[in-house]
Amino acid sequence: MMGREEIKHQLEQLRREIEQHNHAYYVLNAPTISDYEWDQLLRKLQAIEAEYPDLITPDSPTQRIAVEPAEGFKRVPHPAPILSLANAYSDEEVRAWFERISKLDERVKDADFVVEPKFDGLTVVLHYQNGRFAQGTTRGDGENGEDISSNLRTVRSLPLRIPLAGAQIDPPANLVVRGEALIYLDDFSRLNRELEDAGERTYVNPRNTASGALRQLDPNLTASRPIRLMCYDIISADGDIPTRQTEVIAYLEKLGFPVPDGIVYAKDVAGVLEAYEAWVRRRETLPYEADGVVIKINDLSLSKDLGIVGKDPRGALAYKFPAQVVTTELLDIGLNVGRTGVITPYAILEPVEVGGVTVRQATLHNFDFIKEKDIRVGDRVLLKRAGDVIPYIIAPVVEARRGQEPRYELPAQCPSCGEPLQFSDTEVALYCVNQACPSRLIRNIEHFASRGAMDIEGMGIKLAKQLVDSGIVQDIADLYSLTIDDLLGLEGFAEKRAQNLVDAIDRSRSQSLTRMIIALGIRNVGESVAADLARHFGSVESLASASKSDLESLEGIGPVVAETIHDWFHQPTNAAVLEKFKARGVSLEMAEVEQRAQSLAGLTFVITGSLETMSRSEAKELIQSAGGRVVGSVSSKTNYLVAGDAPGSKLAKARALNIEILTETQLLALSASE
Repeated sequence: MMGREEIKHQLEQLRREIEQHNHAYYVLNAPTISDYEWDQLLRKLQAIEAEYPDLITPDSPTQRIAVEPAEGFKRVPHPAPILSLANAYSDEEVRAWFERISKLDERVKDADFVVEPKFDGLTVVLHYQNGRFAQGTTRGDGENGEDISSNLRTVRSLPLRIPLAGAQIDPPANLVVRGEALIYLDDFSRLNRELEDAGERTYVNPRNTASGALRQLDPNLTASRPIRLMCYDIISADGDIPTRQTEVIAYLEKLGFPVPDGIVYAKDVAGVLEAYEAWVRRRETLPYEADGVVIKINDLSLSKDLGIVGKDPRGALAYKFPAQVVTTELLDIGLNVGRTGVITPYAILEPVEVGGVTVRQATLHNFDFIKEKDIRVGDRVLLKRAGDVIPYIIAPVVEARRGQEPRYELPAQCPSCGEPLQFSDTEVALYCVNQACPSRLIRNIEHFASRGAMDIEGMGIKLAKQLVDSGIVQDIADLYSLTIDDLLGLEGFAEKRAQNLVDAIDRSRSQSLTRMIIALGIRNVGESVAADLARHFGSVESLASASKSDLESLEGIGPVVAETIHDWFHQPTNAAVLEKFKARGVSLEMAEVEQRAQSLAGLTFVITGSLETMSRSEAKELIQSAGGRVVGSVSSKTNYLVAGDAPGSKLAKARALNIEILTETQLLALSASE
């Protein structure tokens, strides 16, 4: 039996090994072990800590796991001011800045520079004591920030201990580092797709998503968001630290902090301007949002000697990218009603051109955003459009107010049906709970008929609106009583189109049980969950009678999802719709073809690339009908990767993990085997 000192030594080794692998995966994007092996290391650590809880340390990888929600954020003074930056918008303004500081100190004329990306994220301040993460805060007002340590611990790229194992460097006893919390654009798109598939509210832009996740009281939500860190500055430290910015970046990287790629060294102002132009050309290909570059004098001692003007250091300057931000008048705040009843505000604007596009409407994110920014109808507002991101309001121009703009009041009634609105207990959202709300019904019909659900060709949102406005359809089950005569009374319908639609609706009566569950539009139930529910319960009737504990017993279904499923089936209006489906011959059970020998039962697949004879959604349905699971990313738990043309990075990862690769032909053979 090992003694206590041996146990402590084993724990220390395990923690260092896991953090090393975390760094390789989340910072370097170059994992050195499989997900399974990482899981096994973490489980081993958890088991030992469970036996010796008094040996758990704050920097243990197990402590990244979210804790209970906090009651509020504590204000924390910064060890030194967390300064903002002055802005430049042209080469002339950069040269003028250089001339001004040259007059203050002759050394500036011979200075060299560093050009870094200006991240559009949330500034964070990270405190380390004796190499261990001790505290993390927001920038706040520059003098004091909010303590968000529990939330930051869930961010995988944050080192809980420095330096990395094997690094020949001793960290200062006290070190305070400045960085930026952000969400990469691909991660943001993936997050919104997952939320949309689950029927949840999506987000407007990566910056607000990262900021909101870190500045809310439940670390569990933070842990579910793909937040990354980039570190680029040392605020304070004990002992000697590098005195040049290029060396600071290298020093931080050696300690194990994630640092920006593509930083450019420039020997003079001409080199700075060339570097800026290079960044402008790269702008649309950057993996994250950036609104410019930061120009820093490389000699940090010289930069410090130049001092501060207002709240801006003289030795650094932000050179903004060409404007994708304009101002215009907010004419009104409109309200959208989603299919799950969530009310989303949007801005109705005086038309304005931004990035070559005329914008008349923009996103306002949510009601908390309107309140926090104090946005009022009649305001002059800052509008941003970046790449393919939906235009959104940044803030009002308070100085342009005339004193007649009233504060925005939350709506009390649904704009579509007039029923009272309710706040959600679990989200910052306002809901219309009326199942018969016309706007909800229109969106529900659109979703019900979509390609991933019942796949009713010819049924789009415009037709859904016609059917609801005319009173022909009062719930989704009424689609199955539509006649050609009903449709001929609608604008744009002739005999052939009406017949085609009726035929398409009729064909959908025998869609798979998985598609039917997706089509019902239950919040938090996407394609993967729907397939699991169909396999486990075999019919809508069986699913409807399941208890919350029955639902939670399924892998991947937690209390929140279980509750939304259970509540949906226990609403009288939904029960009535299911009875109408049954009466109108719509299949609510797993068909015989779905009940055949489950040749792929218990197997997990990932599909990548373009298949030859079927779409990826058809391949997914084939796998699910044979009992298999389809997930979006390759891990050690993946059994097979189905690869078509242009498979991308998933193929390389599958090979690295020794996962078997299938062609489309091999998949068909495997699914047909007994």
